[in-house]
Order: sequence, then C-alpha cells, then structure tokens
Amino acid sequence: MITSSQMTNVAGNVHVDTARLARHNVRCTGQGTRTIMFAHGFGCDQQMWRFVAPAFERDWRVVLFDHAGAGPTAPAAYDASRHATLHGYADDVVAIAEALDLHDAVLVGHSVSATIAMLAAIDAPPRFSRLVLIGPTPCFRNEPPSYLGGFERDQLDGLLALMAENYTGWADALAPTIVGGTDAADAAGDTARARAGELRDSICLMAPDVALAFARATFLEDHRATVPHVPVPSLILQCTSDAIAPATVGAWLAEHLPQSTFHQLAATGHCPHLTHPGETIAAIQAYVGDFLSEPAVMQRTDDEARRSATTA
Repeated sequence: MITSSQMTNVAGNVHVDTARLARHNVRCTGQGTRTIMFAHGFGCDQQMWRFVAPAFERDWRVVLFDHAGAGPTAPAAYDASRHATLHGYADDVVAIAEALDLHDAVLVGHSVSATIAMLAAIDAPPRFSRLVLIGPTPCFRNEPPSYLGGFERDQLDGLLALMAENYTGWADALAPTIVGGTDAADAAGDTARARAGELRDSICLMAPDVALAFARATFLEDHRATVPHVPVPSLILQCTSDAIAPATVGAWLAEHLPQSTFHQLAATGHCPHLTHPGETIAAIQAYVGDFLSEPAVMQRTDDEARRSATTA
C-alpha cells in the first residue's frame, strides 16, 4: 500500500484520492521527477513487472497497479457493467492518473493493456506523453486481406467456450502458449516453463466470471479504428515468434499508429518482461531516455534484472 511519503513523492501537495488508489492496489516507488506507469496484461498482476520496474526507480517515479479483478484488488474495484469493455479498464487507468495528478507520464502496457493504454491516451492526452506497447494487438481476429490478427473467429469462440467449461484446464493449456519457449531444453526453456507456471497460477487467482468477461473484451473487441487517433508517440515492442501477437500485427500497427517507433525484440514468446527482462529494459530506456536530464541506466543482463528483483 502507498504511504503518505510516497504520495508526496508522486503528487506533491495536491489532494490524493487514496480510496481509489487502494482499490487498485497502487504502489509508487522511485525518486525521479518524471513518472513511468506499468499496466499488466490479462490474467496477470503488477508482480509481473518485478524484473523490469526496479530498473527505473533511480531516475523515475514508478507507478504499479492491478486491473480490476486482478491480484489483491478490492471487490469494489470491479463492476460487471463498467468492465464489460476495455473502455472501462482505460477509464480506471485515467482515474489512477488523475488521483495521482500525473502529467506527461510514460504509460507502458503489455498485451491487452497496450490497447487499454491507447484508449487512455486518447481520453486523457495531458496525462500521458508517450506509450510503450509490448506485444500489442488492437484486434485478435483475422480480417483478410488487410489485417491478420492471428486467429479466426471460431478459434476465439472455442477458446472462450473452453474457458467457460474448464477454467483451470484452459489456464493450463494457454499459459505455455502465451509465454512461449517452454519446449526448449536449456536454461531459457527452464525460465519459460517457470514463468508459464507462474502465469497459470496468476490466471487461476482471478474469479472465473471476472476472467471470462475480461477475456471476451480482450479477444473479441476490435480497436483498429482507434489506432489512428492515438495522440502521443508510441514505441511498439514486437517479440519474435509470438503466438498471441504475431508479426503481422506489429507491422500493421507500425503502418497505422501515428508517431510510432517499431522495435523488433530478439525475445521469443509474448512476455518479454518475464523471460527477457534485460532486453525489455534496454529497449524502453533507449526510447524514453531523452526525457531525463541524466543518461539512462546502463543496459543490464536478464540475470542481473532478475537478481535485482529477487533482492528488492
């Protein structure tokens, strides 16, 4: 939970809506003058940023939070009507930024939170100055010939039907696909398998009805028409061999997202902040480093990033 000193660190002397922040388990760390905010993906919580966020605490105010229904968020944070669409989650992000009185913050969104970040930036452009979109996809559905999201509609319907029928089995099957690289017989494969197990456990912590509603919004909504209206610069981080957000989506976004910068990661799978944190940190720092009056923190290896998170 956020202490009074942390609130002063982030928001100065302005009034802070601590009740709203508590509902989303908001945590603020760091000592910089600029703010970077991390938004986790479906089935996750803010702990998924533990290998990446600490690298920014020397130079940034770091804001972490849990989406409604994820992690230890208060039951009052979730509203079935409000959160039936991704706009409800974007409204939450804006509300957190308003509660902290953030201006010109960098918003980092993973997977579905990349779309949520775009919606939030459109709704409240003074609050966010840049976006970092990790494994983004504005639409999972194939709409040939102009757009290949990676899935046919019947595949998505089947995915949701399995989720409704056997939630735990669905999580068991999906987590390795999301993380990727779990078949490798080396240290990287060991890491991927461990992260897949962690993701599976995180998904299963969500109430099944909440998770299913979030999944419907995540997999069935089409926000391609939103993309050209994003008013701030964005970094697109595209993973290699990503089964969830394929290269065709990254290429489409690079063409249609205004003021965007495309960066291809060597990291495989859909969760580079878990499996390849050093490369993820370096890519983000290279993009936002000019915001700071001092040089960006030197690139760290994946092992160094994990050791930092372990000892934090």
